[in-house]
Amino acid sequence: MTRARTIVFGASHWHVPLCAAAIAAVHTVVGVSDEDPDQARGVAELWGCPVDTDWRQLLDTPDIDLAYVFSPHDDMPEICRALIERRIPFVVEKPLGTSLGHLQEVRRAAEDAGVPATVPLVQRGGPVDSWLAKAGRPVYQRLSFIAGPPGRYERNGSAWMLDTARAGGGCLINLGPHFVDLFLQCTLATGAEVSAKLSHVLHGRAVEDHATLVMTAPDGREAIIEVGYAFPDSALKRYCSYSSVGEAGFAAIDSDGTATFTALDGLTEKAALEVDSDPLYEPFVRQVARTLDDGFRGLPTLGEVEEAMQIIWRAYEAAPQGGHHG
Repeated sequence: MTRARTIVFGASHWHVPLCAAAIAAVHTVVGVSDEDPDQARGVAELWGCPVDTDWRQLLDTPDIDLAYVFSPHDDMPEICRALIERRIPFVVEKPLGTSLGHLQEVRRAAEDAGVPATVPLVQRGGPVDSWLAKAGRPVYQRLSFIAGPPGRYERNGSAWMLDTARAGGGCLINLGPHFVDLFLQCTLATGAEVSAKLSHVLHGRAVEDHATLVMTAPDGREAIIEVGYAFPDSALKRYCSYSSVGEAGFAAIDSDGTATFTALDGLTEKAALEVDSDPLYEPFVRQVARTLDDGFRGLPTLGEVEEAMQIIWRAYEAAPQGGHHG
């Protein structure tokens, strides 16, 4: 496997430390950009490359094989279009813009140009996904993921995440796509009706700190998805719990990793899982390296991300009126 000459946009993103060692192991990073170079200095030193404040300067780097786009959401569409024009494959964080139109425009451009692109929807195939699959194709699911308070983004150099103009939204746009995607993937649905409730009450920020979605697939299969910035600052990092009922039985996972599966014959299986999602970024990076020459085969496509983001953006439309959008 040849080490791809790689550039990284938005290196101060909070996911970059979760990927940095794997990126160093499988790629050769030749350039990094960030609005605040001091925040990106550590990973740049790890990768042995300079930091530019203007992302456009990275595009002049010769012989680029791959790009990672971790930039603020409002910058993502322009960066991705520039990469597509140069036929550079890329990995981009969701939501890829501050509107569904941004994502759709980039997806169409990448498809028309034949430029491979993928998104780190890292919960796919992870311990939670695999355990819930024991229940079979879901009829009802409940997926809850409550992360730490929004102030952590100010401390980690990503204050733009609390600006709705730059981020597009709060906990729903940030955390929700993972779980909408899981429901769509495991039910084989390409869309769903959605009703939603958003709240800013706990922290009083411009971005919401709690969101609840109810998704209903065309055949009546249903998921309740709860995400939030409502867990205290703590070494525990977050609260999560999941359950799924399907044709094979009932699977459940608690925040401490305790997992049970009760089959239709009444027998119950138990296990202890790693439910921290942070370790899932390293294997994703390694899979990017393995599949780069194969168009990221097997990894999430921009079309699949668009299906999830259609539901997220419709939830934002529905939530202020407490309405229901089909």
